[in-house]
Amino acid sequence: MVPVPVTWLLGHGSPAVQYRVMRDVVGSPPNHPGWSRVPLGSRAGWHLLGMQDHDGTWPGGMLSVPQGLGLEGVGTIPAYRRMVELGWDTETPGMTVTKRLLFRLLAEDTDPTYLAELRPADDEEDLVLRGRLQLREAAAAALAQAGFEDDPRLRGAARRLIDRVHTFFKSPLAQKPWIRVGNQHVLPPEVAPPSFHLLVMLSYMPQFRSEHYQFMDQLYAWLTQPWPRQVPMQQMGERLIEQPHYVLGDFLTTRSALDSDMPSALAWLETMARMGFLMRHDGWVKLLDRTLDDRSRKAVWTPPRSVVMPPQVPAWAWPVLPLGDSTGGGELDAVLSADVTFRLGLIAKLAGRTLELL
Repeated sequence: MVPVPVTWLLGHGSPAVQYRVMRDVVGSPPNHPGWSRVPLGSRAGWHLLGMQDHDGTWPGGMLSVPQGLGLEGVGTIPAYRRMVELGWDTETPGMTVTKRLLFRLLAEDTDPTYLAELRPADDEEDLVLRGRLQLREAAAAALAQAGFEDDPRLRGAARRLIDRVHTFFKSPLAQKPWIRVGNQHVLPPEVAPPSFHLLVMLSYMPQFRSEHYQFMDQLYAWLTQPWPRQVPMQQMGERLIEQPHYVLGDFLTTRSALDSDMPSALAWLETMARMGFLMRHDGWVKLLDRTLDDRSRKAVWTPPRSVVMPPQVPAWAWPVLPLGDSTGGGELDAVLSADVTFRLGLIAKLAGRTLELL
């Protein structure tokens, strides 16, 4: 039994947290005509909308994320996903414009004009293809999270994306993906592991996952293998390119990894819970339980000294935290307390735990 302090969250959480805890944890939003407008009380949501350009993009490019906890410089896809996390209606005008752009990004083409900050200076073909694949996966993740699993455009793109990874899983390269170039080990061009964005996409497509259960079994085996020590550098033509978005094994193995990047750790645990993987893995279960045990007698999480917010959170995890409005100082601890308390309750529910609503 996992206690969740619903009353406390409704009194101390931001409008987004209040809305999400009733919708996603309690599962029975109040029957009140104004309830759907609760997310509109989020200053962060209005700030993000105010930064949006008329074509549905954000000035930060496509996948850029800000330093620290601010919003300045955020890219289009992380911004859209943060709006979804804040509970914003995906059919509002600003969100609809971005949605059309995201569906355009699902196309299999080599048009470099959409790459924004990912566009190589000389439009080198290999790097253009790499950038378009990254955006395709990130756009698919955003659309899946926004609830468009049944759209044939997303399902078609998702099938092509997992086919690419499935082919890699079945190849000998999956067992020995590294080659030696000079004095370092790198990934050859043919290596196509899953990305963090692909995992997020799959986590929000339950029907699609059930239709591809064999791939999901192979994916679980891949995600539970040890993460290699090598930096994920990949050979592309004559270049060696770092691929930090690749998932090469178990991302979350220790408590120190969780404490050093709480947003990414929570995003990983939530993604694993949504895919039905979390409760199958003892290590992730123990990390979740230890974090739940860190809460007070009233089931409220407060930041322990061991938890350090990283200077920059990766684009795939940035949208999850924070959902409150804070610029730092003492207020930041209060925002994180409500955000993480809510997120732990959500993860516990997604993992199939029985909740005690307080």
